[in-house]
Amino acid sequence: MKRLANVLMLSLCAATPLAAQESHLEKSAAEQSAEIYADGYDRFRVGGYGEVLANFMDYGINRFSGTDYGSERDHRNAISIPRFVLAFDYKFNSKWILSAEIEFEAGGTGTAYEIENTENGEYEMEAEKGGEVALEQFHITRLLHPAFNVRAGHLIVPVGLTNEHHEPINFFGTSRPEGETTIIPSTWHETGIEFFGTFGRGYGRFNYQAMVVAGLNANGFERDTWVAGGKQGLFETDNFTSPAYVARLNYNGVPGLKLGGSVYYCNNVAANSDKPQTFSNIDKAPLWIYSADIQYKNRYVTARGNMIYGNLHESEALSSAIRGQSNTVPYSRIVPVARNAVSYGGEIGFNLRALCRDNPKVPVIYPFVRYEYYNPQQKGEGRQVMDLRNKVSMWTAGLNWYALPNLVVKADYTTRQIGGGKYNSENEFSLAVAYIGWFLSK
Repeated sequence: MKRLANVLMLSLCAATPLAAQESHLEKSAAEQSAEIYADGYDRFRVGGYGEVLANFMDYGINRFSGTDYGSERDHRNAISIPRFVLAFDYKFNSKWILSAEIEFEAGGTGTAYEIENTENGEYEMEAEKGGEVALEQFHITRLLHPAFNVRAGHLIVPVGLTNEHHEPINFFGTSRPEGETTIIPSTWHETGIEFFGTFGRGYGRFNYQAMVVAGLNANGFERDTWVAGGKQGLFETDNFTSPAYVARLNYNGVPGLKLGGSVYYCNNVAANSDKPQTFSNIDKAPLWIYSADIQYKNRYVTARGNMIYGNLHESEALSSAIRGQSNTVPYSRIVPVARNAVSYGGEIGFNLRALCRDNPKVPVIYPFVRYEYYNPQQKGEGRQVMDLRNKVSMWTAGLNWYALPNLVVKADYTTRQIGGGKYNSENEFSLAVAYIGWFLSK
């Protein structure tokens, strides 16, 4: 008992000062390297983040159920735990670091798939996992120099603002920005190798990431979410036939300001198919994704903006092959997949306490507003016909109450205009509680 009491006391003492600091979990890989060099911890630390979410909606579950109105008018509610993540860092020594994040998503339900090549290549579903427990990150880092370091394992793909900073403390709304999470995977993590570092000083300070990771699998592409369903991980091994190349550069030379951009390129997403014969008639299907984002923070205001644009070559041929897949595939087969997809948006929040001259009687509350536009069917290829019901323009307004520096209670109201106003709008009120932090650090 005495030993247990000592451990608990150590945990509390370690966690208390961390609560007042910006969490290491909020930082990009390149930013984390600077903290590691500064000895942010001696040997290991354990932490994580999580969310609880409730939605109250006035629309039906299927926007595509009718041709004239979009989603039917309905009154339905939902409550969920979108994710609960445990994080762990361990230093073998000052140069070798092991890091891992394990995610329990949507309450931990799920299945596993295998392809039975001895049975004509049929997909076989197995319940051996017993739940959706995803390895979001698992990598070993070799620190060489602040300007150049190497990391290998299962890595976050830093395309878009949300993937680079995906923890719930890093966006105002009760849910992650909808545009980004609709057209690309989120959280996007793949296995590969990464080179990263920081360079420059003062107003010329930058950090970068360059990666080679498993490319997206065209089997999972679809009409409503573009390439978001192509993230590998459905099977026990990933297809590395056509890897992806990712580069990101951030500018951090002005206090409070961060400018970033990234490029993703996969030479042939068709080559990463579950079965080689699925896209045998397609020689090459390159995929390009570009993103740009900006963040600014000071004591009064926090503002963010982001843009994603994607270009998928041979989308018409890919769509035809996806439509022709077997009924047993674990994919939707809803096509056409567009050639181009786009998402952009921005949000701004104001610190009421700072505006009230940091009066301690005023709680730390950020009223905010966010605008987003996204369309996974921005432009088709050849004879493809795009569906206007995928064109979404939306406003979200709400409040974030920071009960503690790393614990936030959120409430917001969202309204979506569908197809330029041609279809029924979708409105919802949402509540959420989220946290992030390191609980034990030694």
